[in-house]
Amino acid sequence: MCISCKRVLEEDGHHVDYVLTGTEGAERAVAGDYRLVLLDLKMPDLAGMEVFDRIKARRPDLLVIIITGYATIQTSIECIKKGAVDYIPKPFTPEELTLAVDKALDTDRLREENAFLKSRLVPGNETIVGRSEVMLDVIKQIEKIAPTDFSVLLHGESGTGKELVAKAIHVASARRDRPFVAVDISSLTPTLVESELFGHVRGAFTGATQTRPGYFALAHGGTLFLDEIANIPYELQGKLLRVLETRRVTPIGGQQERAIDIRLVCATNRDLAALVEAGTFREDLFYRINVIPILLPPLRERAADIPLLATHFLESAKRKSAARIDGFTTEAMAKIVAYGWPGNVRELKNIVERIVATVDGPRIEVRHLPPEITGRAPAVSPAEEIPKNVEELKEAKRAVRELAYERIEQQFLLRALKEAGGNVTRAAELTGMQRTNFHALMRKYGLRAGEIGGS
Repeated sequence: MCISCKRVLEEDGHHVDYVLTGTEGAERAVAGDYRLVLLDLKMPDLAGMEVFDRIKARRPDLLVIIITGYATIQTSIECIKKGAVDYIPKPFTPEELTLAVDKALDTDRLREENAFLKSRLVPGNETIVGRSEVMLDVIKQIEKIAPTDFSVLLHGESGTGKELVAKAIHVASARRDRPFVAVDISSLTPTLVESELFGHVRGAFTGATQTRPGYFALAHGGTLFLDEIANIPYELQGKLLRVLETRRVTPIGGQQERAIDIRLVCATNRDLAALVEAGTFREDLFYRINVIPILLPPLRERAADIPLLATHFLESAKRKSAARIDGFTTEAMAKIVAYGWPGNVRELKNIVERIVATVDGPRIEVRHLPPEITGRAPAVSPAEEIPKNVEELKEAKRAVRELAYERIEQQFLLRALKEAGGNVTRAAELTGMQRTNFHALMRKYGLRAGEIGGS
């Protein structure tokens, strides 16, 4: 039996040693660098229960799976109560063996990763996931700069988590109990950016039917996060600079200045230094907001974090659904890690949530992954079963057409936004659409204009 288990598990990629007596087994398990023990309760020299107690007394972290016959199932249950992770009744198939071992190791890996994250996360924040060197460096920077009040400029591609980092800075700062106000500059109508940021009084312009505070006033005492700062109109950049330097703001149409106390965090996916050279972004404003720059790496440069992130998103998605999924198969995770992730962390999160909503099985397999990850052609029908009659065939055709159209529609939006340098108004003009309709399509696909740089 030991030889058979060794052969099966080694074919599955594990390194396996075996011994034939309980005494030697207990000694080897405690002294060796092992993660898991398969323990038979029936051995010639020492009862399996005693071997289990010896192992757990000196190596409580070691995983133990009990192998048992019918007569010793009750003893196995006692071992489970004492800390064994599982038991396998005889006789068992190679598939049952590998499933039990993989499940135990996956559970242990998740426990270790959660413990690691808790030791590395910024206090009070549970959104930054990563243990790669580049992400550990980002976390260290957050821990170091959060207690200060310096302005921060976050650089990074679309979907790299700039707003999450901004929130982490806020949560780890002395301002944590005050407002965190996030503003996506690219989503604001250019003519109303000033009003949205600084506020206005009643009657200041057509449509100003009541006095409204701006985002600066709303963030008073806390943190103001200006996402996609590169999209702020040039003519407004001087006024923004004055507000940041004087710490006072005057609403449109108002006469009285208001003191504001905010910590400013800005973000962009564009090269602001190049925009300064091109004359489209003020140099003095650039230096004012770029006191502490932080670069967020794309997901393809932090591949070590991908399994951790995928598992994190899986657990999060399971809490929002009735899905009962243990994890990913080794083959599926290998495909996920090998993929380039042009949409970065946001794309990974969306795909995991989509899979959880549709998966049929205890583990996510390669067949559950979308074509862009596996490299295979899309299925003829998005349904799992081949149509049985003409009505089902018609429905399958309709579904395929909808999926194809959605892919084209999404690429249409991305192309227009890139050509317009991330400006929604300009992109709408280029495509001949109303700005409101264009923005509605963006919301449909979770796109944020300012995060799409120019081509």
